[in-house]
Amino acid sequence: MRFLARRWCVPALLLAALPTHADVVWLQPLASPSGTLAAPWHIAGLPHQTKPYTRFAVEQIDGRRAVRIESESAYGNLVHPLRVDGTAMTLSWQWRVDELVAESDLHDKNGDDTAVKVCVLFDLPIEQLSFVDRQALRVVRAATHEPLPAATVCYVWDRLLPAGTAIANAFTRRIRYLVLRSGAADLHHWHEERRDIGADFLRLFGNESPQVPPVVGVAIGADTDNTHGRSLAHVAELVLAP
Repeated sequence: MRFLARRWCVPALLLAALPTHADVVWLQPLASPSGTLAAPWHIAGLPHQTKPYTRFAVEQIDGRRAVRIESESAYGNLVHPLRVDGTAMTLSWQWRVDELVAESDLHDKNGDDTAVKVCVLFDLPIEQLSFVDRQALRVVRAATHEPLPAATVCYVWDRLLPAGTAIANAFTRRIRYLVLRSGAADLHHWHEERRDIGADFLRLFGNESPQVPPVVGVAIGADTDNTHGRSLAHVAELVLAP
């Protein structure tokens, strides 16, 4: 079950009551006024992680304050816990990639690395999973002592797969990827994304749930631990709004 544990790992999530005001800032800015990573954003890795962590740092690039995401044979995510109804929410952001993972292949465990990912964590009831997934998730949760989400949608910029590709994580179907950009043609340039997260959940997990469950976290990250490669990307202006 080691593979399952390592890919399901996220920090304990703060399950607060659902706010009711339309003008609530659901996600705090990635960077504080002092130029450091802003709470409640925090770095999360694997249980008892011994490998290097993906590095996150705030920097100015092309006139934007962004989070630099650099990974060298590393794993790690920058996570913002929250709780919000995901049925009518839009997630928008800007990102650029300067270095893709040279040997990545999301079809294969040995190549399951991403230069950049933006993920939404959903509180899907465990009862709606298949028997096999329910048992596996229970084992992982018992081993890590963390309330791990049962469904995660990750938007990725992939080296090979064409934009629009939907694919399950090679280690666990509890994480599913949606490729938004592909290849090296658009490297070194900023691109804007805007996603209806409820619609994307139903596209990737609709076979398990006809309703969109609450969102309990948003994360950004990169990992190069399977290919032992390197990647470099930036993310800016990450906003969750009705």
